[in-house]
Amino acid sequence: MATWFLIVIYLAFISLGLPDSLLGSAWPVMRPDLGAPLEAAGMLAMIVAGGTIVSSLASGRLIAKLGTGMITMVSCLMTAAALLGFSFAPSVLWLALLAIPLGLGAGAVDAALNHYVATHYEAHHMSWLHCFWGVGATGGPLLMSYFIKEHDSWRAGYTAVAVVQFSLVIILLATLPMWKKVAALRTASRSLQSAADPAGPAAETLAAPAGESAEEKPAKQPLRIPGVKMSMLAFLFYCGVETTVGLWGASYLVGARGVVAETAAWWISLYYGGITIGRLITGFITLKVSNRVLILAGQFISAAGALLLMLPLPDVTVLVGFVLIGLGFAPVYPGLIHETPLRFGRANSAKLIGYQMAVAYTGTTFLPPLFGVLASWAGIGLFPIVTLLLVVFMLLSSEQVNRALKRSRTA
Repeated sequence: MATWFLIVIYLAFISLGLPDSLLGSAWPVMRPDLGAPLEAAGMLAMIVAGGTIVSSLASGRLIAKLGTGMITMVSCLMTAAALLGFSFAPSVLWLALLAIPLGLGAGAVDAALNHYVATHYEAHHMSWLHCFWGVGATGGPLLMSYFIKEHDSWRAGYTAVAVVQFSLVIILLATLPMWKKVAALRTASRSLQSAADPAGPAAETLAAPAGESAEEKPAKQPLRIPGVKMSMLAFLFYCGVETTVGLWGASYLVGARGVVAETAAWWISLYYGGITIGRLITGFITLKVSNRVLILAGQFISAAGALLLMLPLPDVTVLVGFVLIGLGFAPVYPGLIHETPLRFGRANSAKLIGYQMAVAYTGTTFLPPLFGVLASWAGIGLFPIVTLLLVVFMLLSSEQVNRALKRSRTA
């Protein structure tokens, strides 16, 4: 039952990914239709991300009070209603109002599902979970590109995604009693595995950091655990650059490369496709290679993709660059999430994952809009340079976490 239940969790993450890529792919068409300035997309993204920060910070208490299943269902209902509202919005002001429930719903389900899988499943399941986020994020621009090309309507694209979301709400309602049952089964099963094979995979996943027992109570001040603050900074830069690429990539292709809008939307779907395929592959690689190695390799690959965008080469090279950035991003976010209970203790993981989500969405909130302001002043052509800088900052922050943990365990 626990394995089959993963299908429901994967479907929930598809729904989480679908709205994330819609605005960026549709904005070149939405902007003239609504009479909005270029930087308004950044403002909308900021509002959505602001809602996710609020709900992520509250996720620890919400998980304890309502449970992961109820949070997931209610959050999906909120996002479905908001997306349907987007399809009827007459102005940017209405979009801004609807962005509030869209962000609140996204943040709650993100933190809840990440904690659930990090606690009850192995590392490859975390990679595959985020692979299905990529399925949704890839499908969003594809749907939008289809409706823009065939029906000349970005509104119909939002309606189609809203219908998908409402369908998932029905599935989540039907499976609501399963969440606690599966959690109990997984905990009992992995405890037996750990007892039978103390050095096996289950024991490794359940292991606490050096000097901490699995039964130890949560730290009174988890933010003071070595490496926690730098890990949050890595999340900030990761989500900031991932969203910046998704939000402004199509505008860069149209404004700086002269690509038509529907082709630009399709190319951005390939960026998300790179994330998706990369996470599918990473799920198998985690059986042999550690999260930390995969995180570092992914950061170098994404940096190489950003460098390709900067070179004065044919447009096909730009497409390859976007795909490489997506492939490089693939192992970073799920790897950092799954490392949380291993690095900082299972007793601290629910609260810290909520904090990490909040800081991650702080990056989503501020970095893409800041780039929008910069682009409106200095030109969208700065996109490749900013992307590379953010990747480098993410890399440096992530490596500082490893150094801090090494120092604390050898002290």
